[in-house]
Amino acid sequence: MRDTMQDVAFHALSVTDALERVQGSEQGLTGEEAASRLLTHGQNRLPQAARRSAVVRFLSQFNNILIYVLLAAALVTFLLEHAVDAGVILAVVLVNAIVGFLQEGRAEAAMDAIRGMLALRSSVLRNGQRRSIDATDLVIGDVVLFEAGDRIPADLRIMEAHGVKVSEAALTGESVPVDKIADPVARNCAIGDRSSMLFSGTLVATGSGRGLVVATGSRTEIGRISGLLSDVVTLTTPLVHQMDVFARWLTLFILILAGILLLYGSSFGALPFSELFMTVVGLSVAAIPEGLPAVMTITLAVGVQAMAKRNAIVRRLPAIETLGSVSVICTDKTGTLTRNEMTVATLVTRDHVFAVDGVGYAPDGAIRLHDADADRQEHRILIDMARASALCNDAMLSVSGNTWRVEGDPMEGALMALAGKITGGGPDPFSGEWDRLATIPFDAAHRYMAVLHEERNGQRLIHVKGAPEAVLALCKDQRCAEGGTRDVETGYWADEIEALAAKGQRVLALAVRSVRGNHRNLSAADLDGHLTLLGLVGLIDPPRKEAIAAVAACHRAGIGVKMITGDHAGTARAIAAMIGLKHTDRVLTGQDIDQLDDLQLEHAALDVDIFARTSPAHKLRLVIALQARGLTVAMTGDGVNDAPALKRADAGIAMGQKGSEAAKEAAEIVLADDNFASIVAAVSEGRTVYDNLKKVISWTLPTNAGEALTIVVALFAGLSLPITAVQILWINLVTTITLGFALAFEPSEAATMSRPPRQRNEPLLGVELLWNIVLVSLLFAAAVFGIYFYALGRDYDPALARTMAMNMLVVLEIFHLFFIRNFYTTSLTWRAVRGTPAVWFCVVTVTFAQFSVTYLPSLQAWFGTQPVPFVDGLLIVALGCVFFALVETEKQIRIALRRSRNVA
Repeated sequence: MRDTMQDVAFHALSVTDALERVQGSEQGLTGEEAASRLLTHGQNRLPQAARRSAVVRFLSQFNNILIYVLLAAALVTFLLEHAVDAGVILAVVLVNAIVGFLQEGRAEAAMDAIRGMLALRSSVLRNGQRRSIDATDLVIGDVVLFEAGDRIPADLRIMEAHGVKVSEAALTGESVPVDKIADPVARNCAIGDRSSMLFSGTLVATGSGRGLVVATGSRTEIGRISGLLSDVVTLTTPLVHQMDVFARWLTLFILILAGILLLYGSSFGALPFSELFMTVVGLSVAAIPEGLPAVMTITLAVGVQAMAKRNAIVRRLPAIETLGSVSVICTDKTGTLTRNEMTVATLVTRDHVFAVDGVGYAPDGAIRLHDADADRQEHRILIDMARASALCNDAMLSVSGNTWRVEGDPMEGALMALAGKITGGGPDPFSGEWDRLATIPFDAAHRYMAVLHEERNGQRLIHVKGAPEAVLALCKDQRCAEGGTRDVETGYWADEIEALAAKGQRVLALAVRSVRGNHRNLSAADLDGHLTLLGLVGLIDPPRKEAIAAVAACHRAGIGVKMITGDHAGTARAIAAMIGLKHTDRVLTGQDIDQLDDLQLEHAALDVDIFARTSPAHKLRLVIALQARGLTVAMTGDGVNDAPALKRADAGIAMGQKGSEAAKEAAEIVLADDNFASIVAAVSEGRTVYDNLKKVISWTLPTNAGEALTIVVALFAGLSLPITAVQILWINLVTTITLGFALAFEPSEAATMSRPPRQRNEPLLGVELLWNIVLVSLLFAAAVFGIYFYALGRDYDPALARTMAMNMLVVLEIFHLFFIRNFYTTSLTWRAVRGTPAVWFCVVTVTFAQFSVTYLPSLQAWFGTQPVPFVDGLLIVALGCVFFALVETEKQIRIALRRSRNVA
């Protein structure tokens, strides 16, 4: 026997050939042979990758250039004998490391979730006897016995199948259980069409049978997904990447500048080298935005709370800002855009086409004809169809609160709900009136189900439901509106079946036959050529109403939406048209994707919005193709088959209620309500978070640059320092984290979801931000030196002059905070002036702290400050107002120029 079987198309082999290929027997393996194979091929479990120890994982969190800068800043501040400042910086480093440590290993968690899908126990034939063994002990060649409710323990080639339907939604995205048969199928068919195979981790919905184990462990289809998942490279988020690049360049710039100042000061300056060195160290601390990572983390954490209120649970902080930059959403269909609940949408009789209202399994909804409620008394055939739907049915409906659920086949549950809608008699309107006498269960061989019932008054009816072509072949006539019958009009029904299929609906036919009172048995002979066709039932997994609005909102925000599903192309196209996708004229299937190379797929992925009959590998390729075109990709999904693409995507979004654990573990964001509309809310929140992060950066960098420029100018000009190193540390400690913290709570600006998504490669330090840094730095330096020389000109003590300069810096930073709160609009509005509670709390806190360090004797001794006269204090505030007016005027000029360019 070959060592591996994954390259063998067992679905295309006969049962005999499959047994020969694995050297098996219909009576199962002997105990000795099974033990030998277990030793050779290993247990039926997914292999666990080697994992790093907790210590190594924790230490790896410090391997980042920005962390090195922060640690250096902590060392410097400690050498300056400011242990509190050093402790704050070290605390920031430690918190970041802990967060990273806790988020480490998502891939391993996703692997664990997939392993959990393997069944614990399985019934097999060994030596011709039925035995129950651990699923991990299954080997290739074992014969497994299965029945309704069993989870398939390995990939099986079906040997016998009696009415078997299997739920493969987690693997293929198929909405409803699919029929399984023992007959071989085409070799090149998609996974969802391999009706002769059962796949590990799927669930048997109905029927029973036997299957031959042809793949175990990592060789199963789920094992292949696991392999894809372990090979997927998780991309860093745009902001994390940009901050990493920025930190490297900032570090290099600060080191070069410090070296130049040391060289210049020692050659041309008058300061002693030790004093010069400590001044340069103070400059380095001023230039390093050591509070920025902490404020960024706080901003992201605030975003997490805001998203949680909108049913989006964030598992990894940087994913928030990624979501805000998303330019295309790749979404699964089943359970994401649709309800994952079958609903009867259409009834077709010989004379009329009825529309059925209502969604889900609630037996409430109108039957409409020409946009008006249909009269049941006038259209008695509706009652006949309701009776056939309810009696030829093995499902049951139950209600919990306001939620209706089906126990059994989803399509049969939809038919039970239909019967309730037509009769108004609840979930089982014919219960107690009819007794079932005989049944022919549904089987893929004949593709129908038939039941014989007797009514209390002795009337006996045979009801049949099934595939239209199968039921039509059994009918001798058809029911008409007036109650009579006529010959079956094959052409009419063929056209109606095609019309329903074009709408993405699954079609069933209903038929009836009246038999004599002594008729107690039921066989195929009782049906063939004896039935009266009642009509057709069109069922659909309907789109969520809120998903339609959400897709429209995405388009307004410049975000593309692409449906990637395992369902049939016709169904996918119909749902795509309902929810409003832009390009519904073309559908690419998994087979089409296989014919395209990577470059061709990149072009196709941009032009096509619907991808059907896709496998996990196809979804992963599509995400990679879109990313290769420079797009920031969000992938939504709920099944095991979505996990690799969720992990690879820039923002993986899993469904929280119906999603598999593998999908949740692979994703960065989980939707608590499984609602596509929540994605739009999350994107809006993500954009707001990114705006706030950029505001934090845009506030922090100019203020730090202004502080550093003050020292640089003083050294190069040979002037005494207007602010001491310890005073700069105080400003950094009090203002940088406190005032920057206020920006984390900023609300969304107007038209947040009307702007196009930002480019993936958009630089963190754009032209406008760089200009703002230069402008604010110059204004800061001018104001600080201006107030410093003003104080010296009035013969104030140098300590008082430095105190006034320090307060000038703090006032400028406060006014800069109010300026930076509005990126895209004016700051001169009542809403802008009113601010937020967080803003005023932080401003009051900083003001109180600054008054304390200025006027309390104990703090004056530490920081070398002196009380500032009241009039001079007013002058400092007035200069802050002038600064605000200048930067606000410059912003309004930029906004006006931007608008004129857009109009042009």
